[in-house]
Amino acid sequence: MKKSLVLAMAMALGVTASAYAANPFSDVPAGHWAYDSISKLAAAGVIEGYADASFGGDKLMTRYEMAQIVAKAMAKGANVDKLAAEFAEELDNLGVRVAKLEKKADNVKVAGEVRYHYMSTDSEFEHQLRSRIFINGQINEDWSYTGMLQNIQDFKNNTGDEGTSFKRAFVEGKLGGVAVKAGRYDAFFADGNIYDAEADGLELSYGDKVKLTGFVGKGTDAETELAGETIDSTYGKYVGAEISAELKDVNAKVGYFKYKDMFENGDLGKGLENKLLYVGADYTVGDVNVAAMYLKGDTNSKYEQNIGKADDDGVVVTLSYKGAEADEVGSWGLFATYYNQGGQTYVAHTTDANTFDNNGFKGYGIGANYTFAKNMVGTVVYYDTENKLDSKEDDQRLWADLTFTF
Repeated sequence: MKKSLVLAMAMALGVTASAYAANPFSDVPAGHWAYDSISKLAAAGVIEGYADASFGGDKLMTRYEMAQIVAKAMAKGANVDKLAAEFAEELDNLGVRVAKLEKKADNVKVAGEVRYHYMSTDSEFEHQLRSRIFINGQINEDWSYTGMLQNIQDFKNNTGDEGTSFKRAFVEGKLGGVAVKAGRYDAFFADGNIYDAEADGLELSYGDKVKLTGFVGKGTDAETELAGETIDSTYGKYVGAEISAELKDVNAKVGYFKYKDMFENGDLGKGLENKLLYVGADYTVGDVNVAAMYLKGDTNSKYEQNIGKADDDGVVVTLSYKGAEADEVGSWGLFATYYNQGGQTYVAHTTDANTFDNNGFKGYGIGANYTFAKNMVGTVVYYDTENKLDSKEDDQRLWADLTFTF
């Protein structure tokens, strides 16, 4: 190992074949093939011998010894980026910062998530395996790229009709003091109580503890029931803004969104608009968190059978205790959520409960999560909801999933 190290370090420091100082090590004679390089590195203070004045070229080195040599070479201006990335932990213990070198040595990273879920109601069930591969690339110091491939296998049939698609592609970075996110990504508005689905959009945010964020974009494809008819459509175009504040134990936010051309692929939905306002806050004390949000919608729908007849306000309250952490084996959490949302207050809700399309829904969900092994988290939730336009229509379902991340 020392032989290859000598050559690499010598080249990095620009060592020539010229003779150097007197023989620094007793076991490296003047005729040795590495004599000039070893002499140069020793004189520069990059390498040191043992107490008996020997170089010990055939001895194995510890990672700590190697890191010491790399650190000295870095101090001399040697181009040893790959070695610095490899021995980053040891260098960090030595007080040598190598974050920039790590980025240069590994600009592209691949991560993944595999989730199996099972859902059952009184009349149906589903169980699927969802696999996601994330590709993250560092463009420069301020900008990065993220792409995601997704495959969903439905175990209810054996037709083999599942497909793999490129679901996300977006960039994130900064322009001055403004954070930018642009492309196709998972948009998450009002804690998911308004929208949690893919969108082609742009987000601009400014601030830290108090932040102003602007949104503009177009929702992706959707399937919904409108005026008693199921239609393939899109979630429409949107523009919005949010002000959020992070205090010691309290987080608060207020926001506004305007959607237009909702469900535009269906004749019934052309020109459908909705204006949504929300105010929310959460408070943490110890391991307990309480969150609440009020929502108000205002749609121009003329379809009395559905959205136009639905309630225009809603409230969501969540109580949670602790929570499973993927990197902490044995960690766990409990949570419960109460929903009472009119059909005008959401577009694509985050919950796995039955939201009865745009009729509005009322009910609760209660569940728990647990980390079985590192990066293996299980969740179980029971939901009980009813249609706000028809209280005789209700739904009880059990949702369970196991998620692996790598």
